[in-house]
This record gives sequence, structure tokens and C-alpha cells, in this order.
Amino acid sequence: MYMFRDKWAGALLLGLILGALGFYVGQQFLKTSSTTEELIAEYYRVENAVHVSPHGLRGKMDKGDQSFILVDLRSAEEYEKEHIVGAVNIPAYKDKYTSAYGDIERIVGAFRELKVQYGDRDLIVYCYSTPCMTGRKVGEMLASHDVFVKHLNIGWYEWRHDWNSWNHEHEWNTTTFQDYVTSGKEPGAPKGGAIPNPCIEGDLGC
Repeated sequence: MYMFRDKWAGALLLGLILGALGFYVGQQFLKTSSTTEELIAEYYRVENAVHVSPHGLRGKMDKGDQSFILVDLRSAEEYEKEHIVGAVNIPAYKDKYTSAYGDIERIVGAFRELKVQYGDRDLIVYCYSTPCMTGRKVGEMLASHDVFVKHLNIGWYEWRHDWNSWNHEHEWNTTTFQDYVTSGKEPGAPKGGAIPNPCIEGDLGC
């Protein structure tokens, strides 16, 4: 009889402890869970912190803006063939077929050198195309080493081969990719100032 009471008392005590623990965990979850509105707000904060409009970038090139450094992540071979004018090359590919994501020390070191050389300028990376994961993988790699980069919203293919898709329709006859593409080992320099930019100034510009 006493043994039965002891077991019952022990089960009751265990139930009370588990119930209290469950209540505590539930309260903590409610404190940390986000509302839909908070998630939406955070999404746009991240988007605006990371992504760079190609049209806005092109406008900065036209003005001779020196607030950024553009970094081409493709192989040295592809970079030398053609690249966005003004971009430097830090290859995340050994050649056009083989990634070099394992070269962490080299890649992180090269970006750190850029930060030392250019100080507070934004570092903006681009790779092959809009869905290309190279920029995202390199960005994550760098962030884990306290180097933070932004990401061009399109890739090389869209910049070089799909110019009209991201420029305004009224600019199709007044702008051409040839003015924003160059070849060789050197970055090259944008012509600057030749084309008016319809975007407004500031954070809400395109």
C-alpha cells in the first residue's frame, strides 16, 4: 500500500515538474517568436542591406562615384576575356569548370587586403548569373571571418547579354553594354558622366 502511494506521489511530482517546464518553454517561445509583420520588416532590412541594384550601380559609374569596389568572382580566365568595367578579380574558381571554395585563406585574405586598401568603400561581389550561388557562398565565408560584402542583384550574364532587361525602356537606345564592359587583367575605368541617370538620390533610389 505504501509502495503504491510512493509511486503515485513520485509520478505526481514528475508531472508537476514537466508541466512547469513545458509552461516555461512555451513562454520563452512566445517571447522570441516573430509576428508576420516583424518577419516582413526583417526580410526587407536584409534585402536592402545585402543587395545592390545594377541600375543604381550603373548610375554611380556614370557619376564617377568612388564609394564602392566591384569584385568579379569568376575565374581569372573568364575575367580577362571580359568583365564589368572597374571590377577587380578575386577568383572563386580555379578555371571556368572548377570551383575553388576551399581556398578560404586566399579568398578571405584578398578581401581583407581590399578593406585595408580602400577603407570604408562597399565591397560588391558578382558571379555568373542571378541564381548563381557563388556570391552567396563567398559572402557567407567572408562573414564568418568578419568581412562583409554586398551582392549585385544580377550576374555577369545579365549584365553582358541581357542589358535591356534591367535598364529602363527609354534607355535602350541611349545605353549599351559595350560602355560598361572591358577586357584584360586590369579593371579598366568607367567613362563616367556620359549618360543621365533617372533614379532619385538616396536610399529609395533605384
